[in-house]
Parts: sequence; C-alpha cells; structure tokens
Amino acid sequence: MNCFAFDIETVPDVEFGKQMWDLQDLSEKDIGNTMMFKQKQKTNSEFLPLHQHRIVAISVALRTEETFKVWSLGDPDATEREIVQRFFDGIERYTPDLLSWNGVGFDLPVLHYRALKHGVQAQKYWDVGKLDNNFRYNNYLSRYHARHIDLMDVLSGYQPRARASLDQISIMLGFPGKLGMSGDKVWPCWLNGGINEIRNYCETDVINTFLVYLKYEFMRGNLSEAALNNEFDVVRNTLAKENHIHLNEYLNAWNQD
Repeated sequence: MNCFAFDIETVPDVEFGKQMWDLQDLSEKDIGNTMMFKQKQKTNSEFLPLHQHRIVAISVALRTEETFKVWSLGDPDATEREIVQRFFDGIERYTPDLLSWNGVGFDLPVLHYRALKHGVQAQKYWDVGKLDNNFRYNNYLSRYHARHIDLMDVLSGYQPRARASLDQISIMLGFPGKLGMSGDKVWPCWLNGGINEIRNYCETDVINTFLVYLKYEFMRGNLSEAALNNEFDVVRNTLAKENHIHLNEYLNAWNQD
C-alpha cells in the first residue's frame, strides 16, 4: 500500500479580487467579503469560482509499506507557492495513489490554478504516457483511472444526485467526522489568525478520508477483515504516538464509537 490522502483549505484570493474589481483601499476582510457578496448576487451562493480560491493549508495522510503519517505541508507561515510545490514534490518522490473526497470537483482544479499562478512544475503528475508509458493507461488526470481515487466520485457512481458529504459518510461508518469545524468557518478563522486551527481541521479530514478508503478497499475485497483491523490499529497507534491535542480528540471520539 502506497497511498496519499490529501485535502486543501482555501480562502478568497484577495489579491485577485483587489485587481479584478479595483478594491485597492479595502481591508483583506472587506475584499474577501465583497468577492463573496458579488458571487452571491450572481449565483445565490457565496462559494467562489475555483480560480478565486487561495490555498492556505494542504494536509496529507501518507501510507507506505512501512509507515503511516499525517501532517500539513510546510510551516504555518509558509507561502502558498511553497505548500503547492511540496504537494507536487511528494508525487514526484513517491508516485503514490492519490486519495481524496471531491478532489476531482474541487481540490485538484484549485491546485492546478495555483500551480499555474506560481510556476510550479509537476511532470509526473501531468504525465499521460509521454514520460512513462504506463501512465497512458493509469494516470492522475483521467477520471476513471486508479492513480487518483476521488472516493466521493466513485462511491456515488459518478452521479451528482448520489453524492454525500465526507462528514456524513464518516459518521455512517463509525468514524468521528468533523469535530467542531467545517469549510464555511475557514475564512473567519483565517481572519482571526487561526491558521493552526485550520491545519488541524484539515488533518482530521484526511484521516477521515483515509479511513473511508480502507472500508472501500475492504468492500472491494482488497483487504481481509484482519488486514482492515490491522490498518485501523496502525492509524490509532500513530495518532496516539503523535500525542497532539487535535489528534487525541479525534482518537478519543473514534474509540467511543
């Protein structure tokens, strides 16, 4: 098993908003809120177009044959370019199977736009067979290939009306789901200097994603019941060993179910 569950957290790209709508004299908060207000007028939703998002956190759960690890890329004050570069560097280094929840619909397109903005190169990620012939038949970009598994996409049968939230599926399967934080709280949390809280939230989301993936692999017959329980133990032992407050909270909630 060599897989890389990932999740991103974003805020409005206020630099874009400032230039696009000539909002030079407004604060970061007012620019972001103006962008969302304009979007709500247009679509009745404050959710911005994907190219208007700025990535402030990328968290990953990496499972190799030897280890399991959960962390957020870069330091809390790392630039967006640095954390995006680190994400694609991980793909270059490990060539893992990527795991996400709605990665096709959100995370990867946002990563594409931000990599484009910052000049981040990622040859292996973009390869469809030119560099490695095996990537013709299994690459990161094709929706129905297995090198990236968007669990929401696959489990819904690629049907929009069948999609579910990661939170609800996690809870359905006996995992903690989201613990007091959600995507709509990231912007106000960011404005209040809560980057560490955002990173912690993102990390628990990738744990949820990885645990759902394990149940998916069991359903497919790729893990026996004994192997599944062993993987659960690996995750539990890792979280306990890390001994971080947010991971302990997640572990305690999981063990109570």
